[in-house]
Amino acid sequence: MQIFENHFLKDLNTFGVAVYAREYTRLQSENEVRQLLDHPAFNKGRHLIMGGGSNILFTEDYDGLVVHMDMQGKEVVRETEEKVFLKVQAGENWDDLVDYCVARGWGGLENLSLIPGQAGSSPIQNIGAYGVELKEHFHSLEAIHKKNKTPVTFSKEACGFGYRNSFFKNRGRNEYIILSVTFVLDKQPIIRKHYGSLAAELADHGIVQPGIADVREAVCRIRRRKLPDPVVLGNAGSFFKNPVVPYATYNRLRTEYPDLVAYPEESGFKLAAGWLIDRAGWKGYRNGDAGVHEHQALVLVNYGDASGKDLLKLASAIQQDVQAKYGVELQTEVNII
Repeated sequence: MQIFENHFLKDLNTFGVAVYAREYTRLQSENEVRQLLDHPAFNKGRHLIMGGGSNILFTEDYDGLVVHMDMQGKEVVRETEEKVFLKVQAGENWDDLVDYCVARGWGGLENLSLIPGQAGSSPIQNIGAYGVELKEHFHSLEAIHKKNKTPVTFSKEACGFGYRNSFFKNRGRNEYIILSVTFVLDKQPIIRKHYGSLAAELADHGIVQPGIADVREAVCRIRRRKLPDPVVLGNAGSFFKNPVVPYATYNRLRTEYPDLVAYPEESGFKLAAGWLIDRAGWKGYRNGDAGVHEHQALVLVNYGDASGKDLLKLASAIQQDVQAKYGVELQTEVNII
């Protein structure tokens, strides 16, 4: 394990924000993780565990140690006639993992195609897209407690999954380092094709009985049309969560805006944050190099040299405007550092 000083992070966050870390290290094995826990640079001050940098906005240089998880490897740890249990190291690229599973006919993750990031961070956010959430195919994860250095196995129940949420974003925040995640996949996949835009995409291509490869390809086409490639245009995907509001709020808004996009939930209705931002006139907005994507209002973009503070200022203005127009609070999906 090596510690590097004054390390440039622009290529390690998908917003492409030009910031520095006082110290930086990359970990490629569990042994190196254990070395880290005993290292003075880790214990003497502030530190940040990060994966692909796809769900983070740096607003200033990081005055501490940035730890980049880069552990690689996949292993079938159990198999039945119907299921495959695949253990994936934390540093594996998420979309490469989805492609790997689809190529082997293992279903479950195909609706989550082209989501940026790494396998180890996927349970923290309980990533989801096109009618599927990660928790539906999650079996367990292995982590290590930062302070007492003991290994811990978390079941699905222990992870406390919610909408874009988990134990690791709440009570367990900053307490553990995730080493690997085990997914349970279907040998006889159940095709989830009825989510609005996905169903339309399949129909447009004349696909009536899609397989998991068809679903993956359809999701990739949609995402490429709607979302900018962070290699070309800095972004972190959806910047805000879709807010869940009570029935009374939904009914009020639906009366005023008959074209409101919303989905029923147990506790009320989930509103499409992108629709709210678009309807408020923000889609395509640009101030300097900080802007809102021209095709997807939910995505903030860095056109070149925007700082994290520039992007955060824009996000705050959007939140205030949506609150004023609709009486709805938008919460960030991206972690602000």
